[in-house]
Amino acid sequence: MKLPMPELQVRSRAGLSFLTDEEVFAASGVRLGFSQRHGGLSSAPFDSLNLGTHVGDPNPEAVIENRTRLLEAAGLGGTQLITLNQVHGSEVLSVDSLDEQSLTLVYEQAQEGADGIVVGVEALTALLCFADCVPVIVVSPSGSFAVAHAGWRGALAGIPGKAVAALAELDRREKDNGEPSEYNAYIGPHIMAECYECGEEVCTQFVDRFGMACEPSPRHLDLTAAVSASLQEAGVISERICAAQVCTACSTDLYYSYRASGGVCGRHGAFAGRIGGR
Repeated sequence: MKLPMPELQVRSRAGLSFLTDEEVFAASGVRLGFSQRHGGLSSAPFDSLNLGTHVGDPNPEAVIENRTRLLEAAGLGGTQLITLNQVHGSEVLSVDSLDEQSLTLVYEQAQEGADGIVVGVEALTALLCFADCVPVIVVSPSGSFAVAHAGWRGALAGIPGKAVAALAELDRREKDNGEPSEYNAYIGPHIMAECYECGEEVCTQFVDRFGMACEPSPRHLDLTAAVSASLQEAGVISERICAAQVCTACSTDLYYSYRASGGVCGRHGAFAGRIGGR
């Protein structure tokens, strides 16, 4: 099977909205998405579909309900959920079995800290949380997928490319085929260059690693360019990289922004899952 070319559309259901790719869902059964901030139960300044349990939301039960609502709206309500303790690193976990021992180990590793996960099984949804950092989702024609969190440290360490490599390794092991040039990659809403001023030393590291496109103006960092370069280094072709091109700091009506909020806000999510039998 060859995946359709990637495209993101807004899907609204049950009072909440997320960016997704309907054609890829129809072709592969993988429901991917980047959630928006409305349709949940959390109160200000975490209003309202806060998906992060680590941000000081005084109503943790609301966060759990928010996650449940998102999965239901995405048609993934019958799946198990796995989240990561994100540590701004480049560790990528892999799930290739739903047996209890394997899952227990992965859940333990997830809590120890990781910023990417590859899933090669049905009935398991991966959810990572964001409020300016770059969400990355990669989908294979096999139905396997990866979800990764790229803050500037993770992006510089190449976690987008590492997620692609881990996905290809899982495909080759489980499906006897893993060709990154056939993968679709999606870059979700994040803080973009016009709002992301960084120190000269950080920008220089990105320019040295990924090229001049990473610093379109002095001391402003373009993470889309860096993530795209990392994905292409791993073998994803540019035509199969789809970027939302939405700045979280400029769109606080729809997304959370750590910088724009002064450091107190909820978290939107990047998620992917596949229902059994697809």
